[in-house]
Amino acid sequence: MALQDIAEQTVTGLGYELVEIERSAGGLLRVTIDLPWAPGVEQYVNVEDCEKVTRQLQYALEVEGVDYKRLEVSSPGLDRPLRGEKDFERFAGEMVDVTLRAPVGAAGAGQVAPTRKKFRGQLARGEGGGWQVMWSDEPKVKPGQRISRKREPAPVQVLGFTLDELKEARLAPVVDFKGRKPRQTGES
Repeated sequence: MALQDIAEQTVTGLGYELVEIERSAGGLLRVTIDLPWAPGVEQYVNVEDCEKVTRQLQYALEVEGVDYKRLEVSSPGLDRPLRGEKDFERFAGEMVDVTLRAPVGAAGAGQVAPTRKKFRGQLARGEGGGWQVMWSDEPKVKPGQRISRKREPAPVQVLGFTLDELKEARLAPVVDFKGRKPRQTGES
C-alpha cells in the first residue's frame, strides 16, 4: 500500500482531512492535517488532535513496514496550501498568494507585466466557474502620513484563472499583532 493511501485512510478514519504529506531528508515524514470544513463553522487543529493522529499513524506505518526516522504531524498553519476546489470555496474572500504555471503573457489585463507569475490578492469566484485574484498596487500608508484628497486611488486589478493554470496557491500569512483588522479590498 502506498504511503499516501496509508496516511489518507488513517487520517480520514479519525475524522480529519489530510492536507499534505512530505518526505524530507534524514527520514523525516511530515503530515499536515486539518478538520473537515463545514460552511459557517470555523474549527482549528490543536495539539491533542496532532497527538491522536501521530499515535494512530505510527501504528499504521509500522504495520505496513514504511521506513521513516521521525514523524511530524501538524496543522496547516498561516500559509496553508490550497489544493482543490473545496479549499478555494472555503477561503473565498481571504488574501492568497497564487503562482501560475506560465506567465500571464499578453492576456494580462491592466499594468501587469507579461512575465509575471506570482500574485497576492483577495480570492473570489470568477466568471464562468473559474477563480480570480483582486489586488491594488496602492502603496501602504505609513503611520502619520498625510494622504492628499486629490490623489486618485490605484485601480483594482483582477486576474482570472482556473485550477489547471496554477502551480501553487497558499493563504497569505497576514499577521496582526495590534488587534486591528486590515482594510479589505472592495470595502468602503
